[in-house]
Amino acid sequence: MAEKCSEGLLNGAVPGETGKRDENIKRGNWGNQIEFILTSVGYAVGLGNVWRFPYLCYRNGGGAFMFPYFIMLVFCGIPLFFMELSFGQFASQGCLGVWRVSPVFKGVGYGMMVVSSYIGIYYNVVICIAFYYFFSSMTRVLPWTYCNNHWNTPDCTGVLDITNGSAGSSLNFTQMFNQTVKRTSPSEEYWRRYVLKLSDDIGNLGEVRLPLLGCLGVSWIVVFLCLFKGVKSSGKVVYFTATFPYVVLTILFVRGITLEGAVTGIMYYLTPQWDKILDAKVWGDAASQIFYSLGCAWGGLITMASYNKFHNNCYRDSIIISITNCATSVYAGFVIFSILGFMAKHLGVDVSKVADHGPGLAFVAYPEALTLLPVSPLWSVLFFFMLILLGLGTQFCLLETLVTAIVDEVGNDWIIRRKTLVTLAVAVVGFLLGVPLTTQAGIYWLLLMDNYAASFSLVVISCIMCVAIMYVYGHRNYFKDIEMMLGFPPPLFFQICWRFISPVIIFFILVFTVIQYRPISYNTYVYPTWAITIGFLMALSSVVCIPIYAGLCIMRSEGDSLLQRLKNATKPSREWGPALLEHRTGRYAPPFSSSTESQLEVQLLSPEKPKTDEAGMVAAITIGSNGSTHSQDSKI
Repeated sequence: MAEKCSEGLLNGAVPGETGKRDENIKRGNWGNQIEFILTSVGYAVGLGNVWRFPYLCYRNGGGAFMFPYFIMLVFCGIPLFFMELSFGQFASQGCLGVWRVSPVFKGVGYGMMVVSSYIGIYYNVVICIAFYYFFSSMTRVLPWTYCNNHWNTPDCTGVLDITNGSAGSSLNFTQMFNQTVKRTSPSEEYWRRYVLKLSDDIGNLGEVRLPLLGCLGVSWIVVFLCLFKGVKSSGKVVYFTATFPYVVLTILFVRGITLEGAVTGIMYYLTPQWDKILDAKVWGDAASQIFYSLGCAWGGLITMASYNKFHNNCYRDSIIISITNCATSVYAGFVIFSILGFMAKHLGVDVSKVADHGPGLAFVAYPEALTLLPVSPLWSVLFFFMLILLGLGTQFCLLETLVTAIVDEVGNDWIIRRKTLVTLAVAVVGFLLGVPLTTQAGIYWLLLMDNYAASFSLVVISCIMCVAIMYVYGHRNYFKDIEMMLGFPPPLFFQICWRFISPVIIFFILVFTVIQYRPISYNTYVYPTWAITIGFLMALSSVVCIPIYAGLCIMRSEGDSLLQRLKNATKPSREWGPALLEHRTGRYAPPFSSSTESQLEVQLLSPEKPKTDEAGMVAAITIGSNGSTHSQDSKI
């Protein structure tokens, strides 16, 4: 009891007590604000910044693409980022607990959990492949340099074989490159025939690739060890995982711009094609990239912000993190295209012939370009180590999102003390569910999940979240909440964006996604109908949580009519508000009944009572994990 009493005092459980601190002892906080910013940067800056944005930029008009990209950042990216950070920080709850603001929408939180689960499963498989390439690079000669390996075919043509030959052979190679039959590089054959041992169909799983399975185990062990103490341990790890990728990017950038042909590649990346500004597809790609790159609607932003102290300036943080994320994307484009320009120069072909995105860039095109550099294993080790760190930064937050949601939802002391076991359980389940993705058909399933599990469902979730906060809970209420938390209301620009502009842009992204939809394919392989159906079911599985939970919530609500039940289901619950009693002021001030106050006064003034009874009396009025006060009459 005495221990609980001291905990309550530290958390401001007794109004007017000196020595109160803006700290949630029971749930935990970041060690300092740098940890939160670095973790959020690591979460937002992921593999997509390296292998998707540069390709989108050159495909959509080069430097001209930057204009719609930054427009979407200002009017959609930063406002949504700020909304999610402020939402989680105000309530100090994960993606489920925050929906005390309007319980009928708690299905949005479950949808976020489903999306984070899908992404966490396949994202760690990508990290495990990066681990595999990282270990394979620790040799004198990279294994994908030449075509003299047992897995190579007669069609294999190595870059070094050509560049070491005569000018005539180079000319013949250029002519061959431009023919209809595509050249097969040693890096591509290493990827398809050795690393993956790719099967011919998504239904033909084949064998489990034991090297990949081992690397997947390493990936999950690393993630668990970094998270076993929650934000207290991950907050220390991000000092390295969030900063070192920039060191590697800078090293690769300096090396890249000194190569012959690098300027050609960079110009291909940046040269503006202003006529594409009028193309709706360019604006759609810009909006989609901003939305997916920042990690909106995954639940991770709400979760990370929930460990902030109540008065932290999340408005400032949202601007810093969003701009850092987008600047990293632009910077990574220089690193990628300087090396690709160098490779195109050696092959005597256009940069577009060697440019790629996604796994094709990370595990085929870029590794092949690295074979042309002196001491190529060194650059390969650095590159794949950077991919590992970028992936881990995102994976930390995905796992923490699930663990925090589970612990907050149960909310008792037993599970809070055993949060490490919850983290271990989630990691083990994630590993087991990732095993099918290490089979010979694993890459087909990975791309299926990437294209469907976290596509239009994220847009729907984000749109409903905006509507729920701005129009159901009420924009005036939310603006007052932010003013209570930060000391000032959100700027007028953000108020307009939240209420009007951002929801319109989100709806535009949804319409654009539907219009631009094309059935998924991988190189020349076209997915069968049954596989695409599974993809759509994965996408719907997160969205369907919203109406299902809403229906259950309305059924359980009090009221004589359906309309009355609906009104009660949309009202904020009594637990909604700041988690710590010291912050529950104004309309969130807890009601103290006269009987409770008189009992408390009698107990504290009675000299006959032992101190343990006093401690028990003070602890009897405690703050639950949701921050609400409740009297325990039996203990009194």
